[in-house]
Amino acid sequence: MAKYKKKRARELQHDRFRDTTMSLLDQLGNLLEGRGRTILYGLGGLILAGLLIILFVKWNNRKNDEARQALGRAINITRAAVSPSPLPGSTEISYTTEKERAQKAIEEFERVAAKYGEPYKSESRYFIASNRLVVDRQKGISELSELSNNGSNEVAALSKFALAQANESDGKLDDAARLYSELAKLNSPTVTPETANLRLAKVYEKQNKKKEAADLLFNIVDAARKAKGSDNLPLPQSTAAREAAEALQKLDPARYAQLPPETSSIAG
Repeated sequence: MAKYKKKRARELQHDRFRDTTMSLLDQLGNLLEGRGRTILYGLGGLILAGLLIILFVKWNNRKNDEARQALGRAINITRAAVSPSPLPGSTEISYTTEKERAQKAIEEFERVAAKYGEPYKSESRYFIASNRLVVDRQKGISELSELSNNGSNEVAALSKFALAQANESDGKLDDAARLYSELAKLNSPTVTPETANLRLAKVYEKQNKKKEAADLLFNIVDAARKAKGSDNLPLPQSTAAREAAEALQKLDPARYAQLPPETSSIAG
């Protein structure tokens, strides 16, 4: 009953606003003849529509800012220190175990997912699943698998990468290799082919497929060192490309020696 009263009060308030607005338009319209009244109503409608758009944009921006801040607070929990006892002189929040930190993060991300729409909901679900690996590993893997197939492009790529890492950690190297290979083919800016192929090479190395690993690493570094921008200058190498060069040097020094020399991206 109380809810109905509140709803009805809002409706009545809206009716009074509408009646007042229309009364003013009628009074001004009486001063005009013929098409004047039609023009006046049209202008009034445009003004009201403009005001509604402005109000919606302001509300939407405020809601997005609020969602970003809430997501940021949740992410900060995942970055908090883990220590059996409070750090001396530190005012930063810390947790005694990784499991405690993960559970707290899950609770915070669940609040974000429940309160806000996309993309914050999907991003929160990804973080929930990732942290779930610490609390309930099988459930976390199941959630990541679902997100990797049904989420947005960015969330799907991140989920598939986390799932591949979980499989790699659990010794399920064939499953990990398949997921990393799929990611490399996606050409996603979130998980780049370089990053996916670097992890795939690491899996090949664990499987004692040293030639396959060396080939992948060589191709990553070779392409990165030959890449040029629109100004025909060498592009800066990514972290993944540099890591691939270091890995190839350790795995196959002779193959590493066949790489083109590294050049500076700064014009001489």
